[in-house]
Amino acid sequence: MEAQPTPERTGAAQTQPPPPPVLPARRRGRTALLIAVAAVLGIVGGTATGYAIQADRPPTPLPTLAQPGLAYPAKTLPAGEQAKPLSAEEDNQVRTDGDLRELLIDRPAGARETAPDWLDNGWVPLRSYAYYFDDGVYGYSSALGAEMRRVAGTAWQESGERQGSVILVQYHPSANAQGPAELATLPAAMLTSSGDGDPVKGTAKARYYVYETSGADGAPPFRAYASAYRGDVLIKITLWDTVPIAKKDIRMLIERQLERL
Repeated sequence: MEAQPTPERTGAAQTQPPPPPVLPARRRGRTALLIAVAAVLGIVGGTATGYAIQADRPPTPLPTLAQPGLAYPAKTLPAGEQAKPLSAEEDNQVRTDGDLRELLIDRPAGARETAPDWLDNGWVPLRSYAYYFDDGVYGYSSALGAEMRRVAGTAWQESGERQGSVILVQYHPSANAQGPAELATLPAAMLTSSGDGDPVKGTAKARYYVYETSGADGAPPFRAYASAYRGDVLIKITLWDTVPIAKKDIRMLIERQLERL
């Protein structure tokens, strides 16, 4: 039997399978980009449509105020007519913008006016007012930082050894004013002897104190103090005596001064 011829023997070339076709590389991220663009266009279109719809709607009226009658004047004025300014009885600032010394209460009956060195024609210079603070520079600088405007005062001598004074500290009308903070600036001896003091009826923070000190500073040892804040004015009233002071004496003074303001 004859052997089958082989390629080596016949010299014929060996046949190879054709290579696979080369496909173009697929672009990555194209689908994600299209989705992102569509989302952005949807948001922008939705926002624009919402604004267009809202613009065509009539404005929604605001709810009524909880406290009626706050408008001034209460009724609408005719065209070209202006509201009259408030009187001093209706606006505290009208009174306090004038001569602050005129708002000081009169000294008690029978007392004579004195002229201590911290008073200058009814005004208290700022350098003198600094002595009212136990903490010295800090308390004084705090008062200035709270936009203190001016200080008026009066002092008197009663029968015996009793002395008294009233100080009115006015601050600029400002949201940063911190005048009420001075109500907490009290001598340590006062808090030790009288604690939280007694409140003045009909007020939020007005209080009066009756206490005793050692008298080491040369002033009479029995003392009374009252403070209050009304509008932009801080009130400070002090009494000194060599005998105990009744609470009603200092209470009546602070009540009179509050009524004056």
